[in-house]
Amino acid sequence: MNETLKTIARRRSIRKFKAQQIPQELISEILKAAMLAPSAHNEQSWFFTVMQNRELIKELNQASKNAAKNFHIDDIRKIAEHPTLDIFYGAPTVIIISGKPSALLNEINCAAATMNLLIAAESLDIGSCWNGIAGILFHQEPKKYASLFKLPDGYQPHYAIALGYKDMQPINAPIQKNIMVNYFN
Repeated sequence: MNETLKTIARRRSIRKFKAQQIPQELISEILKAAMLAPSAHNEQSWFFTVMQNRELIKELNQASKNAAKNFHIDDIRKIAEHPTLDIFYGAPTVIIISGKPSALLNEINCAAATMNLLIAAESLDIGSCWNGIAGILFHQEPKKYASLFKLPDGYQPHYAIALGYKDMQPINAPIQKNIMVNYFN
């Protein structure tokens, strides 16, 4: 198996991070990989915000949990009500992926960039966790967070990724669900 396939197979969501900050050079490499993702009509309709201010990350954690307390899925509401849960798991860096809704397939473009980011981080032995609860907040208040993150006009935040050095051993890959594939030869 080649190194790319090994990295993809090894990547897991990390939910415990060391406090040590990731060097700027590595964050730049991870972001370069994210920006190499495919996008519809090569619009590259993404924008990245790197947050390393612990107070701002803490505020985003609490605002996200508050937004999720009224979510329509019971499990999400239960998670959001946990008083001590840090949805970023102590990560020293959070990257916000924003996009331009007017772009063709904008959220798909941003998801492709996010996946490149996650794989690049793993290749550098940096843990990551794609955070859905922050996405609930961004969906509820896109203009507020576009302003807070100083996004270019016409952009809104979609996803948040926790990044940091792993302070846990990743669990084994989950058992694959019943996946169906059709081949036409």
